[in-house]
Amino acid sequence: MGTIVVGYVPKPEGDAALDKAIAEAELRKAKLVVVNSHRGGHDFDQVAAVQAEEDIAKVRAKLDAAGVSYDLRQLVRGFEPAEDLISIAEANSAELIVIGLRRRTPVGKLILGSNAQRILLDAHCPVMAVKAEG
Repeated sequence: MGTIVVGYVPKPEGDAALDKAIAEAELRKAKLVVVNSHRGGHDFDQVAAVQAEEDIAKVRAKLDAAGVSYDLRQLVRGFEPAEDLISIAEANSAELIVIGLRRRTPVGKLILGSNAQRILLDAHCPVMAVKAEG
């Protein structure tokens, strides 16, 4: 069984990535590894931790309803999300990484988000970039 790694953030682009990753896991009969990575630090307080747990509970419910095999990882290690996603993909010999992209202004389109750019350039496997609806 292959593995697909998806980066999840509780935003429209994270939901779009998760939906596409679930569809790909069903299509490929692959295991899904969902990674929710936080840098931590003083911004990740008790309120943020409680919110993160609520967000992950919703993701778990969606994955259970989809019936796919999955592993859900919530990380607060001080690393950039790109580092976490790439290292987990390598450790699991992932066949695909799925990330979500947000819409940008015309000027913003000249610059891709730093995490997305790093994943696209440094990943050892194909990367599927999905944009959120709207």
